[in-house]
Amino acid sequence: MVGYSSRKLRTHLRQRGIPHTITERIDQATGRLNGGSHDGRPPTFDRNTCRLRNVVERCFDRLKQWRGLATRYDRTRESSRATVTIASILLWS
Repeated sequence: MVGYSSRKLRTHLRQRGIPHTITERIDQATGRLNGGSHDGRPPTFDRNTCRLRNVVERCFDRLKQWRGLATRYDRTRESSRATVTIASILLWS
């Protein structure tokens, strides 16, 4: 999700009090450095939080390989939860 590190998105997250774990792209860092002192400081980045987010994202990606989950085929909340549970058990084992 490195592609979502725009200045506009960071401002949006900051206004809502949401801490971000988005790395700064190389081209953005280069542009910021070329802009001089008026272009701001680099955004903070917590490597451990980013690693944990990556684990969660990979888990969702693996769960989406199940067609029933990817297409939201289930009609009720209970059957959807059961599908997620079964898929998680099969992925874990």
